[in-house]
Amino acid sequence: MEAEYDFSQGKRGAIEPIPSGKTRITIRLDDEVLAWFREQVHLAGGGNYQTLINEALRQHIRESNKPLEEILRKVVREELERIEQ
Repeated sequence: MEAEYDFSQGKRGAIEPIPSGKTRITIRLDDEVLAWFREQVHLAGGGNYQTLINEALRQHIRESNKPLEEILRKVVREELERIEQ
């Protein structure tokens, strides 16, 4: 460990740049909702819960004429089928 470090070339902000077409936001979700998405990723053997949330929202937009409950049930069924394979 050095006695002193030089941060004169350091930059503020995220270490990894945000990909084009994505926006960093802060969102508050119920603990149970977040736990469910994290559990789905865990059961699938890895991945990113944020991507799963994003996909659920995309499906909702595509199928906006259907109630959200029906869409979420469809997503859960698809994920369970994928896990069983």
